[in-house]
Amino acid sequence: MKLKKNDFIEIDYVGRIKDDNKIFDVTSEEVAKRENLYHKEHKYKPIIICLGFNDIIKGLDEELINKDLGKYVIEIQAEKAFGKKTYSLIKLVPNSIFKEGLRPFPGMQVNIEGLMGTVRSISGGRSLIDFNHPLAGKDLIYEVEIKRIVTNTEEKLKSLLELKLGNEVEVSISDNKAVIKLEIKQDLKKILEGEIKTRIPEIKEIVFEKQPLENK
Repeated sequence: MKLKKNDFIEIDYVGRIKDDNKIFDVTSEEVAKRENLYHKEHKYKPIIICLGFNDIIKGLDEELINKDLGKYVIEIQAEKAFGKKTYSLIKLVPNSIFKEGLRPFPGMQVNIEGLMGTVRSISGGRSLIDFNHPLAGKDLIYEVEIKRIVTNTEEKLKSLLELKLGNEVEVSISDNKAVIKLEIKQDLKKILEGEIKTRIPEIKEIVFEKQPLENK
């Protein structure tokens, strides 16, 4: 069966930078250990995504549509991965902008006025900082296994909430009504309701069991 937009699928993948074959993302614990990339605090497991909504990078999302279950090697051009490098995002800043006692060094990750960047070089009391994504301008290669199509409505909902919120949420579904045990702000509640009804149209009613928080 060919995959289509709105299908929920479970995938394992290894993401590599094409130029040097370096792994930058991996879902398999076995592969992480084999490649000496394992971190015990990281939770390795297949991920469930909904096709057509860019839950993963745009190029990979597009490539998986019309595929069958199975293993694939997919090359993604930079434009459909993390974008081309934008040279206007490489800025020279005075070192006085850093907190007192903080000495910048090449490769250091910094947060300047809410923007994450990487220090590229230091000269004459100033630092050259690249605010592009670290993988901007890089072509990528993904080794992907499409393991299964997820058809259970409750599993779809739980995976969507985990993807959006970063943690597991208790849910139950009966007669097209979803009960979600979650305390959230009203604006986030509306966003989640819209996402759920768009991606899982079989859910007609959504109830948050805990009273949503008022926006501050």
